[in-house]
Amino acid sequence: MAMDSKKLAVSLFSAMLFLFFVGAMARVEKSQTAIPRFSEAENLQSSPNSTMAEKLGGNDEDALNEHAVADPEEVVRMVEMATQNSTERRKLGYFSCGTGNPIDDCWRCDANWHKNRKRLADCGIGFGRNAIGGRDGRFYVVTDPNDDNPVNPRPGTLRHAVIQDKPLWIVFKRDMVIKLKQELIMNSFKTIDGRGANVHIAGGGCITIQYVTNVIIHGLHIHDCKPTGNAMVRSSPSHYGWRTMADGDAISIFGSSHVWVDHNSLSNCADGLVDAVMGSTAITISNNYFTHHNEVMLLGHSDSYTRDKQMQVTIAFNHFGEGLIQRMPRCRHGYFHVVNNDYTHWEMYAIGGSASPTINSQGNRYLAPSNPFAKEVTKRVDTNQGQWKGWNWRSAGDLMLNGAYFTPSGAGASASYARASSLGAKSSSMVGTITSGSGVLGCRRGHQC
Repeated sequence: MAMDSKKLAVSLFSAMLFLFFVGAMARVEKSQTAIPRFSEAENLQSSPNSTMAEKLGGNDEDALNEHAVADPEEVVRMVEMATQNSTERRKLGYFSCGTGNPIDDCWRCDANWHKNRKRLADCGIGFGRNAIGGRDGRFYVVTDPNDDNPVNPRPGTLRHAVIQDKPLWIVFKRDMVIKLKQELIMNSFKTIDGRGANVHIAGGGCITIQYVTNVIIHGLHIHDCKPTGNAMVRSSPSHYGWRTMADGDAISIFGSSHVWVDHNSLSNCADGLVDAVMGSTAITISNNYFTHHNEVMLLGHSDSYTRDKQMQVTIAFNHFGEGLIQRMPRCRHGYFHVVNNDYTHWEMYAIGGSASPTINSQGNRYLAPSNPFAKEVTKRVDTNQGQWKGWNWRSAGDLMLNGAYFTPSGAGASASYARASSLGAKSSSMVGTITSGSGVLGCRRGHQC
């Protein structure tokens, strides 16, 4: 009997060791790197998120279509109209603070912006225009920059704020540097609003938007993000679970929808600055300032992950600045509207892709590097011309400087299509003005932002 007990104990120990090993080794590929996730032994944080996870795990390619629009060109026209209206009002002198940037002109003229913070939620454009974040919830004031306990975060910390089940508009009591011990796992219907404070998320984990919806990230410095993981992390008041290793993205969007990333300054992270994968859609990335980074933005999980055909992303009014190398963005499968951005630096290429994405480049300013072998804006990644010549990559009204050139294909190479697009985004000559406030704004109470 004693021998049987001993054998049983050994067997139980071996089984526990095996389960621990499996959990620790669980990974999901993201362009040859790992995607952070809960181990499969854990439940997801809430029923809406569980539903999203079930859709991602199933075989129905239309499961995520509910968040993608049937006619992306209609959303493009809406962006064009909003930009044109803002620019015309500026020319006519309707308001002295107008820049022609329709997002900023929606809220920045208000000297009492700090009393009307939630107005921002009504100013989005593009595919992420319906992201309301925490508009319908209460304000939550972050008073404590510490992140000592990712499982039981203290009230007043950023982590305690973002995991709550209810909508919240999160603001900051004062300037602070937040070094996250583990990745910050967002819950749905949250706005992180850094206006009026100098807030840095740096030197540790950064932001993960996974299996959730309606998130706005605004006015943060996010830099020097590190890989974290192999640890327990809380994602809601009722759930925490084991996290495998995160890559060290500044902002990782995974299986999520209605996300708006606006007016942030991002640089120098271990992996991407903004990555969106695994069926994410309805995203706008606007007014950000990107610097000092290699692989800036990855949009699409892998060439074989066909659910990303429903990915729709607007990339508008951003400044791609010094020290950038590639992926601004690098796209797969979906529809990507790249409009009125200022590209002042790349070392390899600006916009790349594979797996037949649609790339609609309008009214951007592309300043090529001095390297004579890096003048091309576009790069078809690991694909021969026989495959990519039918991909719809088009350029309308882009300003090409220092020898920059865009190689169109598919409908984008058609002269008749170019004429049909003549009422596109505002002239690239406006890009300097439209993007002049990119990155974190120096907002002060009682003054226009």
